[in-house]
Amino acid sequence: MRCAAVILAAGRSSRMGSNKLLEVLRGKPMVHHVLSAAKASVARPTVLVSGHQAEAVTAVAAGFPVEVVLNPRFAEGLSTSLRAGIAALPGDVEAAVVLLGDMPDITPGLIDRLVAALAERPDAIAAVPSLDGAWGNPVVLSRSLFEEVTRLSGDAGARKLLEGRAERVVVVPVDDAAVALDLDTPEALAAAREKL
Repeated sequence: MRCAAVILAAGRSSRMGSNKLLEVLRGKPMVHHVLSAAKASVARPTVLVSGHQAEAVTAVAAGFPVEVVLNPRFAEGLSTSLRAGIAALPGDVEAAVVLLGDMPDITPGLIDRLVAALAERPDAIAAVPSLDGAWGNPVVLSRSLFEEVTRLSGDAGARKLLEGRAERVVVVPVDDAAVALDLDTPEALAAAREKL
């Protein structure tokens, strides 16, 4: 199954007070870690959706095999970035793993495991990781959902497309807290740095 990666990196980081994707963690900007995970995974191609401070975010992507897509409507919410990323994918892509730019601990192994789980269930519409029974990120979406994604609005991702269709979602249990860690606030970032 050909699965692309869509990295959502357009938001304003309003709770952080600065562009969280450019904050340094382990010696690199946060979004660099997500780009690295996508590059080392089976996902091809990779699309990076930028918006807020697009030039600086795009500069981090230099040297990575990615297509950068500018979302001029990023202020309208997450759905606009997801729509822009999905719209940029080639027609032969069968699925897309949606990665959030502020989840720097996601590993290539996790991405590959989710892609494989979806590939094993041709009737499934998505694969999601589950930590202690709660769904996390990233999420792999089947092409069968792409058209519905184009109709999303507001500050929400594809999760609401999966609600009520649990029987067609492959849930992959994990013991990796990375699937629930997004660094949205200065306190969360400070705690992550402290762990290092």
